[in-house]
Amino acid sequence: MSRIGKLPIAIPAGVTISVAKDNVVTVKGKLGELSQQVDPEIEVAVEENQIVVKRPSETKKHRALHGLYRSLINNMVVGVSEGYEIKLELVGVGYRAENQGQLLDLVLGYSHHTYLELPSEVKVEAVTDKRSNPSVTLKSCDKQLIGQVAAKIRSLRKPEPYKGKGVKFAGEVLRRKAGKSAAAK
Repeated sequence: MSRIGKLPIAIPAGVTISVAKDNVVTVKGKLGELSQQVDPEIEVAVEENQIVVKRPSETKKHRALHGLYRSLINNMVVGVSEGYEIKLELVGVGYRAENQGQLLDLVLGYSHHTYLELPSEVKVEAVTDKRSNPSVTLKSCDKQLIGQVAAKIRSLRKPEPYKGKGVKFAGEVLRRKAGKSAAAK
């Protein structure tokens, strides 16, 4: 039995789950509504304020799908009840971030500004304080989407290993390299 797949998912208060006959699981909560197509061989049932994911056999494919869909449904339940937040830091002299609605304006050491139009499901907040690195905070109920947007922003200027300049996740530990050593006389 899959260790993750066999765990039931508790449904918090204020969250409703519906499973359509074409195996589309829809989760509604205070922060939004998400839906996920589930493989027809995997069974999703709502029993006594819990969601249970079952598989038909012990084949490798069914074991893999069992844990996958249980995790995806759990991420949807957590997303619509609590939401997800990712914080990015811009490390470097002159690096800045501003947002006008869903348009994120980044200055990342290039000769031009970098503009990024974010999806409407992701809320963005850019903060620039004195004596600290500028930061961009992303909030959403969709874990997959917010992770993809954060990875896209980070890919615009990945942190380099010598000085650590670039866009990094808050709390991310970078492997630093030693620079050139002074010539011995």
